[in-house]
Amino acid sequence: MIHIGLAPTSKTTIILEQCGKNKGYKEKDVCGFCPNDGCCIPEGPEKIESIIDMKTIWKNLQVKRMDVIFSRDAGRYLCDYTYYISLYYGKRRAAFIHVPPLSRQVTAELIGKKLQRIILEMLDQCK
Repeated sequence: MIHIGLAPTSKTTIILEQCGKNKGYKEKDVCGFCPNDGCCIPEGPEKIESIIDMKTIWKNLQVKRMDVIFSRDAGRYLCDYTYYISLYYGKRRAAFIHVPPLSRQVTAELIGKKLQRIILEMLDQCK
């Protein structure tokens, strides 16, 4: 499973997330949901790493016009919650990519091309 989320504070940067965190959720999402006790899975591990090595993907990419960075914290909100649940039930077979909002310099076509390149790198790694 590959999840794509919006990083509203990012201007041009795509963020490759390595892991999901289980605890520390305090803010309600847009539907008013917040996990009980701020925890995704009460018996789950504190964090779960993806089997996909996002740091290697980050190093392999030669990206023009848009920065790509590596992250180990998807932020304790809907994206991190979704990622953790997917990693937990998918036995670590998931990825999460944050993309910047569309703008004049960051078009849907540009993001699409960069995501395609990132996903191809992931597939190469999984062979």
